[in-house]
Amino acid sequence: MINLVWLVPLLPLLGFLVNGLGRRYLSKSLAGIVGSGSILAAFVISLLMFLEVRTPGFQAVTVQLFDFISAGSLHIPFAFQVDQLSSLFLLIITGVGSLIHIYSTSYMHDETSEGFARYFAYLNLFVFSMLILVLGANYVMMFIGWEGVGLCSYLLIGFWYKNTNYNNAAKKAFVMNRIGDLGFLLGMFLMIVHFGSVNYSEVLPQIAGVAKGDGTLAAIAILFFVGAMGKSAQVPLYTWLPDAMAGPTPVSALIHAATMVTAGIYMIARSNILYTLAPCVQHVVAIIGLVTAVLAASIALKQDDIKKVLAYSTVSQLGYMFLALGVGAYTTAVFHVMTHAFFKALLFLGSGSVIHAMGGEQDIRKMGGLKKYMPVTNATFLIGCLAISGIPGLSGFFSKDEILSHTFAANKLLYVVGLLTALMTAFYMFRLYYITFCGKFRGTHEQEHHLHESPGAMTFPLIVLAILSVIGGYVGLPAVFGAPNLLEHYLHPIFAASVEKVELHELAHSTEWLLMALSSVLVIITIFLARNWYRNFTDNGEPRTGIAKVLENKWYVDEIYDAIIVKPLGMLSRFFEEAIERSGIDRLVNGVGRGVQWSSQQVRLLQSGQVGFYIFAMVIGMVLLFVIGFLVR
Repeated sequence: MINLVWLVPLLPLLGFLVNGLGRRYLSKSLAGIVGSGSILAAFVISLLMFLEVRTPGFQAVTVQLFDFISAGSLHIPFAFQVDQLSSLFLLIITGVGSLIHIYSTSYMHDETSEGFARYFAYLNLFVFSMLILVLGANYVMMFIGWEGVGLCSYLLIGFWYKNTNYNNAAKKAFVMNRIGDLGFLLGMFLMIVHFGSVNYSEVLPQIAGVAKGDGTLAAIAILFFVGAMGKSAQVPLYTWLPDAMAGPTPVSALIHAATMVTAGIYMIARSNILYTLAPCVQHVVAIIGLVTAVLAASIALKQDDIKKVLAYSTVSQLGYMFLALGVGAYTTAVFHVMTHAFFKALLFLGSGSVIHAMGGEQDIRKMGGLKKYMPVTNATFLIGCLAISGIPGLSGFFSKDEILSHTFAANKLLYVVGLLTALMTAFYMFRLYYITFCGKFRGTHEQEHHLHESPGAMTFPLIVLAILSVIGGYVGLPAVFGAPNLLEHYLHPIFAASVEKVELHELAHSTEWLLMALSSVLVIITIFLARNWYRNFTDNGEPRTGIAKVLENKWYVDEIYDAIIVKPLGMLSRFFEEAIERSGIDRLVNGVGRGVQWSSQQVRLLQSGQVGFYIFAMVIGMVLLFVIGFLVR
């Protein structure tokens, strides 16, 4: 099956071409079948490849299709690399992606046939780009997919392009991603100059032979991390992701929860030896990740848009993943990518089910009491909240506990802040749950009359994701449970070089049990606090003051960016427009035009048609010739 790896990205690409080119002719049913079927078929092939990869003694396989770039000694093939890391990400992308495609067939039913097919074409193109990103055998291939998902993100965020605010959100995402992409591009150039290659099989072994703390490695690592900060929404390049909620809700689930925003984590995990040998950059990664996690979690505490709460939750969880990468827990970071894909996709699709039932309403203050109208959505959303909060036994508990344990071993202060973030996560998620599903309904009578459970095409993915949110964590059981950590064993070949280079801090089992019990007890207490405050929520309509107002306005970060970056650049561009464009370039160009026009008007007098003027001109010419002849002599 591995030799057929090219089929995995090809199928979504064919789905994109069929739906994109035939969007005016395909029915909704056929467009949905093509879009969903292509991803489902890619998932089946990915699953068969995964079963082949997990056989004992498997070695990474590179499948080269053709030479992409060949210049002197630099050779960059268009090739796919199938190994433990890429095969795992294939399952996440195609598995969660196929569920979201199925969900979309019902969620987007109100779209026109052309818009419906265009939507699925964009989704298929996104999945194709993401597959290229994780399957590429070199950094250039990764960068092609990296740019592709950025383009698709722009198209899907601004899918309803007649709304100016949605277009602005799409442009904001595109521009902020370009900032990070520049860092990634410069890092690749530096890698080519220093190592002469960007192929994983060539450059990563070379890096492993470089001394720890080398300046060039640090420069490449920090440039790559700038790229990851943009794509994975880390401080200071995170403000695009909450605005990206302008797109359809399934888009938020696919791009901004399960796949695209984890591209930065994949890139650092793939380059793990680079960061292991650049410890100063690794510390930066941990600190930036933790700052992002705390900042986003604090903002989520006072958001009233159901999708904005989940958006800032995503930013916070991404910060957790970077914290894990920063303390050298690469397997744990990938573990949290997987569990987060399950419960966050579940939560986003659950919010879409709520929005669908509420007729497009997203303000949780106008909801309430929905659990009696939407039992399946309520139960699955509750499971998602429990999983992301880290309740023992659910997937989020195992991955989050692993992150906190590794952080405690590396730095006690980082652990304390990480634990505080976990408590904030539990609080804002259950604030969201209780305000939305409990208490009395606070919407209009018309909305209440139309409340209903979502159709089967929407509830089926919710149920599957809820099951995965419960059982998904058991593939990465910590050693303290006495069971083999299947995920760590599976990913060992990817991170073996880093494990050899660094001595991990091992915690005593008693300490691990104590940390686990501490976080679990505090999380449960936090959930009960949220329950007491919000289960009978009533909105009095009073404006927030103090810190609540600051959090509601997202620490005024957008306003600060607007004041120190957008407005000065706007003033500078207006100056250039007036002083250089209009007064300089335009005057010069217009002056040339006026000069040609004036001179042509004067020259035109030579062809006036008056015989007397021609005789006069001849006499003047003869006189000039005599004078010139006399002077020359």
